[in-house]
Amino acid sequence: MLAFALFAKGTDISERRIQREQFGCGFLSNVRVEHMKQSIALVLAFCIIAISASANLGDNSERIEDAYGTIVQRRLRDDGTVSVVYAKGRYLYLVTFVNRQSISESYSRVNGADLSEKEITKFLKANSAAKWVPSNTGTERRFKTSDGSAEATYGILNGRPALTVRELKR
Repeated sequence: MLAFALFAKGTDISERRIQREQFGCGFLSNVRVEHMKQSIALVLAFCIIAISASANLGDNSERIEDAYGTIVQRRLRDDGTVSVVYAKGRYLYLVTFVNRQSISESYSRVNGADLSEKEITKFLKANSAAKWVPSNTGTERRFKTSDGSAEATYGILNGRPALTVRELKR
């Protein structure tokens, strides 16, 4: 409506558009609408990638497969659970499923090297929003969540150092 009123008075609309582009989006004089749209798109894309790149206890098998990569081995156990080994990047992921839901996950390096403290912390945080508290006993390192929903053990699994995170029954 404003554009029509300006046109009726003989004002060149293209001049108004150029002025608006020069002044930006209105609330920040140095930010143009184009830049705002690009920034919003980048933030949304980053969030979607971050969400889809992680998986953890309780997730379904499709989400785990998307996050953890190529299936190396699948085994049906006598107790009815299914264990699947995935390989992605420098990690091996051993996931145990009950009714297509993850109840246990083990993380190790493909080359068999120890996980760093940073890697252990990253895997623990991915599996529970609760605080992880060390509860070491014996030779293995152990952790429990402050809410009692999960426990973790860092030790030798199938001949290689691994962090195993398990859901606890409530």
